[in-house]
Amino acid sequence: MSLIASTLPETSLAERFRDVRRRTLGICKPLSPEDMMVQSCPEASPAKWHLAHTTWFFESFVLREFLPGYRLFKGDFPWLFNSYYESFSPFPEKKLRASFSRPSLSEVLAYREHIDRAMERLFEGEPEPEALRRIELGANHEEQHQELLLTDILHAFFTNPLRPSYRDQGTEGTRDQGSKRARVQENREEGTKGPREREVPLEFWRFDGGLCEAGHQGAGFCFDNELPRHRVWLEPFALANRLVTCGEYAEFIAAGGYSKPEFWLSAGWAAVKANGWRAPLYWRKEDGEWHVFTLCGELALAQLASAPVSHISHYEADAYARWTGKRLPTEFEWEVAAEGRPVEGNLLESGWLIPAPSVESGQNHGPAPLQNRSGANFFGDCWVWTGSTYLGYPGFRPLSGALGEYNGKFMSGQMVLRGGSCVTPAAHIRATYRNFFSPETRWQFSGIRLAT
Repeated sequence: MSLIASTLPETSLAERFRDVRRRTLGICKPLSPEDMMVQSCPEASPAKWHLAHTTWFFESFVLREFLPGYRLFKGDFPWLFNSYYESFSPFPEKKLRASFSRPSLSEVLAYREHIDRAMERLFEGEPEPEALRRIELGANHEEQHQELLLTDILHAFFTNPLRPSYRDQGTEGTRDQGSKRARVQENREEGTKGPREREVPLEFWRFDGGLCEAGHQGAGFCFDNELPRHRVWLEPFALANRLVTCGEYAEFIAAGGYSKPEFWLSAGWAAVKANGWRAPLYWRKEDGEWHVFTLCGELALAQLASAPVSHISHYEADAYARWTGKRLPTEFEWEVAAEGRPVEGNLLESGWLIPAPSVESGQNHGPAPLQNRSGANFFGDCWVWTGSTYLGYPGFRPLSGALGEYNGKFMSGQMVLRGGSCVTPAAHIRATYRNFFSPETRWQFSGIRLAT
């Protein structure tokens, strides 16, 4: 959570709140009520739960404290839709969320409407600065869950024997998706690399290092784990100009990368053996050819050869880097390289929903932004695994109370990821943003940018 006041005018914050709430419903629009009940892995949550939990946040941390006379929608909802805030209330085990057949979807949607109306009443007055700060946090919190929604939907559909396609179902889930759908079909027929397209060569950009600064500074929202701004020493380093592609990662597989322990961390090799990993999550081999399951359905690897490899663990990213004789960047190397660059690329607003090919082309067949296809961006496509453990910065302190549990309690056994993905809202990401997951996590849109 930000330790500084919201810098958005109240009218702009109200509109941001409304936009975020509308987008969440838009993401769920292609889903059936049955789709919204599925929890296909321990990391995931049902879409219906996401709808309720993001609403719970505004009720619990904004309306109950700052809207005089506010009444709870349902007495059981404050604990039922709590996620992990121990100091707020007890809550059900995460693995049980798929059993929440009640409340019904219609009641959850009514809950959202009830909260949205109450928030409008709050905006009609003069909300306190602390209320405005929490509303901005709530909007960012819901954007995190928009990304999780799409990540969880992908895994849910992958585990369905029918392998349904999210994009092809009913109404669009993201802006301008209708025109994108036709171009996805075009790519299915023609492949991602056309006759005038060439994969961006892998090059390394050199940075001097030295005494640098990292962490959020200035006005604008940030989470508490991005603070305080502090100095770091970096030796000279180089970062790849683009992410590792599916085709390049397939070479690692073909070379026996998953059977050679010399490339793996000890815990990573144990995970390979325990889980039977032989390829990234969502890769499937049939008749000697790899196929990749995506939010647009299953695609041949040949169509995605120039696209960044995704859905790999930190262990796999590290092993690939060792195999190439390179390494993963530290989170501070990545931040110093990305700082000051525009937040643009293949993010949620592109409607692409798949990591985009890195190709040089005068004419592009796909909808991914041209800037991203030239390999020039640090944002979008896939979160980048770094070699940094998730710890607090020097002087870090979480807020008191339940909101202090937002980030700090997870600073153990996690690795940092940077840069956002193809399902990250553009307004949500910045150079100082720190994502974090345990090193065996594969269900996120996570990939590799090499360093030396």
